[in-house]
Amino acid sequence: MTTDGFTTCLWFDGQAEEAAHYYVSVFKNSGIGRITHYTEAGPGPAGSVVTVEFTANGQRFVAVNGGPEFTFNEAVSFQVRCEGQEEVDHYWARLTEDGGEPGPCGWLKDKYGVSWQVVPEGLVELIGDADHERAARTARAMYAMGKLDIAALKKAHAGG
Repeated sequence: MTTDGFTTCLWFDGQAEEAAHYYVSVFKNSGIGRITHYTEAGPGPAGSVVTVEFTANGQRFVAVNGGPEFTFNEAVSFQVRCEGQEEVDHYWARLTEDGGEPGPCGWLKDKYGVSWQVVPEGLVELIGDADHERAARTARAMYAMGKLDIAALKKAHAGG
């Protein structure tokens, strides 16, 4: 096995190139790589896009136009670690735009049905606090949220 990590393959039904461009527009340190096309051998129409290699936030992906057989679900999600509320707000807005769906506890689905967790740095420490009461208060506050509110989480953790 090569030593340069993994590539995540995302299965689309005709939207691979559109989705790759969208993700590249959302995340820093991103770009489009090789695009391959079907030949006369099929199974898609000759000349149509089969795969799009892209990088989003430094992570490698390949988007494939595989057809309608498979769809995304919450069993697999991507965590977006955010440095502060401004980043949480930014990624939440971008990933729910144009038909995305907000979900509970910082989870959402983008317009393609891909699940994301928009998570502020420090959340794991707050809900994993050795003081079980503080951790429980923080977790209860998080369970009541859609987009995570860092100030409210810290307030709950502190007992307020």
